[in-house]
Amino acid sequence: MAINFKLILGIIGNIISMCLFASPMPTFWDIIQKRDVQRYSAIPYVCTLLNCMLWVVYGLPDVSLQILVVTINLSGCLIELIYISIYLVYAPKKTQTKALKLLGAMMVSFILIVVIVLEVVHDKHRRKLIIGVFCAVFSVGMYASPLTVMGMVIRTHSVEFMPFLLSLFNFMNGLVWFGYAFVGHIDIFIMIPNGLGALSGIAQLLLFFIYRNAPPVVAQQLELNETGTPTETQPPSIHIISTDCD
Repeated sequence: MAINFKLILGIIGNIISMCLFASPMPTFWDIIQKRDVQRYSAIPYVCTLLNCMLWVVYGLPDVSLQILVVTINLSGCLIELIYISIYLVYAPKKTQTKALKLLGAMMVSFILIVVIVLEVVHDKHRRKLIIGVFCAVFSVGMYASPLTVMGMVIRTHSVEFMPFLLSLFNFMNGLVWFGYAFVGHIDIFIMIPNGLGALSGIAQLLLFFIYRNAPPVVAQQLELNETGTPTETQPPSIHIISTDCD
């Protein structure tokens, strides 16, 4: 019974996570239309790719054998690679070089971690512990990314840059994967970051309902208030894909 419920939660988690992976699509459609990456950064997508790759390794038979963790994160890897490819195509040479260096450093780090753990550590439980710690720590860091947006909401009393549906899916994603980790054999490496993710989602939803009726604040106006000079700025976005990937 518990196994069936865990399976159901994992399938629901895969569906919700796919919605989160698809959330940057308007950003990249804008990049394609304007043929320019503008002020968008490649960092969130490179970090999400690394996060997903680590969770793929975590779900492999040689580590913990969790098929649903592997399926969603493989999908996440593919989607993030598409995003990064589009970014590199339309980025100016200097920005492109920086993004490639970041991507290269990330790939080298990932390969080193995987080779060392799989080749040097032969005990499966220790492999799970080491990879799990990397995954959990990185996922917690990814879940901290909305703090900037939440801070802006509090400063401006506006939810202009914090869409309700994205906040809702963030909460649901964290909650479902938290439940998945709790049912049957408890998996603290999935449970901890997604429990924090669910709490982060609750905080976002509370802020949304507190400030939902406030008038929108234009990004340039916010920049003017903070610096005294008007400059073009990019609306921040929430990039949560920890085991959102998971």
